[in-house]
Amino acid sequence: MTRQLILKELYGGLWHATHPDRFAGIICAGAILPEPNILDSDRWKTSRGKHYYPYVRTLGGVSLFDFHQFDADRYTNQYPMSSWWEFVPYPPYWGCSVWIEIDRERVASQLISGSDLIARWKSDNAYQHTIMPQIEAAYLGPLPQAAFKRAFLVREKDNRFHPLEW
Repeated sequence: MTRQLILKELYGGLWHATHPDRFAGIICAGAILPEPNILDSDRWKTSRGKHYYPYVRTLGGVSLFDFHQFDADRYTNQYPMSSWWEFVPYPPYWGCSVWIEIDRERVASQLISGSDLIARWKSDNAYQHTIMPQIEAAYLGPLPQAAFKRAFLVREKDNRFHPLEW
C-alpha cells in the first residue's frame, strides 16, 4: 500500500492505528484502552522505561492521529524529527495495520487536540516524553467502541483497503 493512497483515505479524519491482533483485543474490551494488556517490549517508544514513555500514555490517554488539513510535505519539513511516517500506511515490521476512524463529535469532551497537546507537553516541561507535534491528539481514558465510525486493514501485499466489522 502506498503512503499517498492511504493518506487520501485518512485525510481530514481522526484515527487510531493498531495491529490486527490488537484490534481483536479492542473489540473484545469494547474500547481502545490507554493501558491494554500488551508487554512494554511490544509498545511504541517504551524501551527506555516509564520516565520516557510517550506523553499521551503518561496522561492516561489513547494516542490518535489527527489528519485534519494535513499536508505531509509541509509537516515533514516543519517537524523533521516526527515519526508519523513509521505508522503510515503501517509499521514496516508489522507489514499491515488496522486503521480505526473515530467520530470527532462523539469524543470531543475528552479529546485534547494536537495544538493543545503540544502546549500541555511544553507547560508540563515533559520533553523526555515523545510526542508527534500537532498531528497527535489524545483521548483521555478508554475510547469506547461506540465512537468508531469505521475500520479497515491495509497490508503490504496489496493496494486495497479491507473493511472490518465488529
